[in-house]
Amino acid sequence: MVRHAHRMAWAALALFVLALAGFGAALEGYSHWRHAPALLGASGDARALAFNLLAFVVPGLLLAVAMFALRGGRDTAAWPLRVGLALWLLSALAFAGQGLFALDASSVVAEANRHHAAAWSLWWVAFAPGALLLASGVGRVPALRALRWPLALAALLVPVAALLLPGLVPVGAAQRLAFVLWFASLAATATFAARAPQP
Repeated sequence: MVRHAHRMAWAALALFVLALAGFGAALEGYSHWRHAPALLGASGDARALAFNLLAFVVPGLLLAVAMFALRGGRDTAAWPLRVGLALWLLSALAFAGQGLFALDASSVVAEANRHHAAAWSLWWVAFAPGALLLASGVGRVPALRALRWPLALAALLVPVAALLLPGLVPVGAAQRLAFVLWFASLAATATFAARAPQP
């Protein structure tokens, strides 16, 4: 499973991008620059369930399986690697949760929106410390050493793009940047790990 984790990770990213492109093109007036990805899965739209499954649930579960495989393959690794991967598994499940708890476009105070916001918050809150722990632990694994600074940078950039950047650019662009950085971090780590000898 460890050797296939990177394939699952890149497939998750491809599925997310294709779902955004396809469903975004089908919704009149939708702007990838201005509108959040989750708006395509808001309740009330006939295509919402399909979008949430293809953009959030399936990619999130693919990444969760990939992180579980990496974590399981390193039971004797240093604790920062094991805990970091466990946090990334949680982040992937939270990403899937954004599709399970679809937005309710009819009311900003709807309970569904609170659940979606909680899943979204857990997504980046679990990712950032996980990335920092991995950045501190990969130096002990020669095949992963090149990831040290990219992971540390991703731990900063994903929360900044998700939380602060919407004040400077439209939320659609900011969230897409955060999501792509997140996907790329997990997929790149899985790709390097596939080349690394198991401890």
